[in-house]
Amino acid sequence: MPAVNEETTAAHADAARRTRRLQRVVHSRSVDVGTATVRRFLGIDGFTHAGLLSIELFTTVIPLIIIGFSYRNDFATDANVGDRFIALLGLSGEEADSVRGLFGSAAGIRSTWSVFGVAGFLVWGIPMAITVAAMYARAWQRPSFSLWGKLWRGGIWFIVYLGSQSARSRVMAVGYVGWQRALLALFAVVFLWLFWSLTPVLLVRDGARDVRSLFVAGFAGVMIDGVILTVAARIALPILLSGWVGFGPIGVAMTLMTWCGVLGYGWVATACVTAILWERSAPLEVVLETNTRDVEQQERRWTS
Repeated sequence: MPAVNEETTAAHADAARRTRRLQRVVHSRSVDVGTATVRRFLGIDGFTHAGLLSIELFTTVIPLIIIGFSYRNDFATDANVGDRFIALLGLSGEEADSVRGLFGSAAGIRSTWSVFGVAGFLVWGIPMAITVAAMYARAWQRPSFSLWGKLWRGGIWFIVYLGSQSARSRVMAVGYVGWQRALLALFAVVFLWLFWSLTPVLLVRDGARDVRSLFVAGFAGVMIDGVILTVAARIALPILLSGWVGFGPIGVAMTLMTWCGVLGYGWVATACVTAILWERSAPLEVVLETNTRDVEQQERRWTS
């Protein structure tokens, strides 16, 4: 008899949890995408995740950009590392000359190009990989992977992201014009769409459910990463640098730190928007099967 009561109690608890998940999903679908995204962002402590990512990006990406630029230019003495950041920030004129004068030649990085030298900077990517995987799990309301699962999944994701951004910058800087440049730009957009569409497959438990809806959600990544962040960086960062250029290397560092902060917020926003879009386009039963209570309490104050 006690066993029957326990089973009945467990069944009632499961039914209650399912009802709460159903109410949460239906409520999320009843408001506009912008409002739902803001609630999800606040519910998962998006500011904290974005702040952590900005610091981790600064300590990982910037050194790798410098090392990669120097390697591609064969550590030439006439290749100035500042040119990479000039192209990255869209600088010209006096600001470009000031940045170029702050950096040395690529030849100075030759000693860093070794297994231990590069690995020393990649170590900083370990906490970032864990942060990205944990953030996606919360944004998509799924159970988190183990620490090792977060590490290798987030690490693979970051390596692919770096490769995609490197290929994207090199393709667009080749100098093609007309239909060739338009074709390359289209290829870059398609690759970006595939990358953000398949990101949940790697970073989210049961992320491969309803692939059609994943590709629908992936358009949010294209808009945020490919359009909004790119335009924001091209407009805002040169303005910021012009005010900080008098501070020399510190001013450039502050500009790059701001750029990393923009990327951090963009990644968190992308995770939230893609999760919201997937939940709205996937069948309700699939959403209820995969949705968990991981962020239910955090979201309650924003949805009440």
